Amino acid sequence: DEWFSRGKKVPEDPGADTVDFPKRTTPAKGYELLFQPEVVRIYISLLKESKTPAILEASAGAIQNLCAGSWTYGRYIRSALRQEKGLSAIADLLTHDSERVVKAASGALRNLAVDLRNKELIGKHAIPNLVKNLPGGQQTPAKNLSEDTVVSILNTINEVIVDNLEAAKKLRETQGIEKLVLINKSGNRSEREVRAAALVLQTVWGYKELRKPLEKEGWKKSDFQVNLSNASRTQGGNSFDDSTL
Repeated sequence: DEWFSRGKKVPEDPGADTVDFPKRTTPAKGYELLFQPEVVRIYISLLKESKTPAILEASAGAIQNLCAGSWTYGRYIRSALRQEKGLSAIADLLTHDSERVVKAASGALRNLAVDLRNKELIGKHAIPNLVKNLPGGQQTPAKNLSEDTVVSILNTINEVIVDNLEAAKKLRETQGIEKLVLINKSGNRSEREVRAAALVLQTVWGYKELRKPLEKEGWKKSDFQVNLSNASRTQGGNSFDDSTL
């Protein structure tokens, strides 16, 4: 309890490039072992070196949970992942053949993007691979991901582009708008997918700097509004938003 309270006294600076873990006076034990700096390095090593999908999924899932919400040490771990060059390792998993690995990586990136510096880096380097995982478009072969995975990816994209104009520009440059509008209007996607896609589109339209370029490309304001009338009512096994935020 003393260690936790000492950690909470550190000033909140989500944009700081480095954040040092509080110095310990006693060895970590029990559940504390799960969120020590050296353990974060082990997760990153597993992400970079392992070829086993189950290990990659579990490592990304552990990072997702450790970085969730406003927990004090979640902030330290979000920074540590950046300092240890772990962001690129997680972003690379978005191209993995295993859907479970892709979903775990997406969830981890969403929680890591709460950190403003991470958000900037993820926007630059992960948006293209996030967009490639969305249904539609010209990719060959087309990915056929589950509703839960598509919703996870859409929620991650939204987290990354909120208060991040450059990431929203990158989304537009990588044909993300076409895929989002297709999800919103095609009529063969679930209500959860349509709502998640519409949230991203509304975030994009909220940037006044992007409206004229989008209109020049032929998009209208109505393209960026939710369209549930044509949404498929078929839901997956889970009707909840699978997120640790």
